[in-house]
Amino acid sequence: MPGSPASPPPARSYGSALLVWWSRRPPAAGAAVMATGILSIGLHLTGHGTLARVALVMTAVAWLALAADFAVRLTRRREQWLTEARSPEAPAAVAATTVLGTGLATLGRPTPAEALLALGAVLWPVLLVTAGRRLHRGMPGTVFLCCVATQGLAVLGAVLARAESAAWLAHTALVLFWLGLVLYGVALALFDPRQVAEGAGDQWVAGGAAAISALAGARLLAADDGTVYLWNADDTGVLRTVTVAMLVLALAGYAVLLVAEVRWPRARYDTRRWATVFPMGMTAVAALSVASAVDVPSLKGPGQVLLWVAVAAWPVVAAGALLTALASVGASVRSRAPR
Repeated sequence: MPGSPASPPPARSYGSALLVWWSRRPPAAGAAVMATGILSIGLHLTGHGTLARVALVMTAVAWLALAADFAVRLTRRREQWLTEARSPEAPAAVAATTVLGTGLATLGRPTPAEALLALGAVLWPVLLVTAGRRLHRGMPGTVFLCCVATQGLAVLGAVLARAESAAWLAHTALVLFWLGLVLYGVALALFDPRQVAEGAGDQWVAGGAAAISALAGARLLAADDGTVYLWNADDTGVLRTVTVAMLVLALAGYAVLLVAEVRWPRARYDTRRWATVFPMGMTAVAALSVASAVDVPSLKGPGQVLLWVAVAAWPVVAAGALLTALASVGASVRSRAPR
């Protein structure tokens, strides 16, 4: 009847629109898992066990959703999977897997962490080589994900090596650590410095890659707890020096990127903002871990401050993601509604 209110779209319309929105999810969405997972680790290190477990559950749920979608695209939509695997964001799948695994291992769940390490090790060469073929000069901050994925494996390997007193795993993690540093140098040469002023959020991965390298070094130092022989005095000295140097680089990068955010504000939400929260949290966790590994307690205070900055940034980005998703789904439903 004229003037009668329009009937609401059926529930299946919203479900279909939600699936369409999910299918268009960019590979960079994996940074949301990484951001939440690293906050869980940081909260555990600072004694906030309940919050750490809540964040870890959220990380696991998000990872399972992305893993299921990854499998569906690989088996049923091969062309789409190949297109995304060739993007510089592809190694985020490995990084997200290792962050979740590290969180589980840190909270005393080594068995699923071992499974995630194995999965990450299988995916790592495939995605690294596939994405690496498209690298070139003038890349955004996602170019550093090759380093982040490699160091993520090193971190998880070192954590499990200490938990299980497995020397071979620690030595493998050490090889990955040095390879990650090489990849950091390659990424730095390809990174476009203008992204510091123009990037949509993923420019922060430049600092996050240095931070996870420092974390990997700290975990390797902690793995040598005296139960098994790992490093001699010279090895330990070099590892300590490089670890501290990477933390200093990460903190300097954090300061530069923070100043750039003030100088060139970018207030609009972008999926790549999750790649801002992750390096913020990673820098905090690196500072806290290095403080213990090299016995510099003065680093704990700054690490805790940086952690709460990252915790505060998380709900802001999450709200932006939710509002954007709702707007996208609503627009899709309205476009399909009969006129």
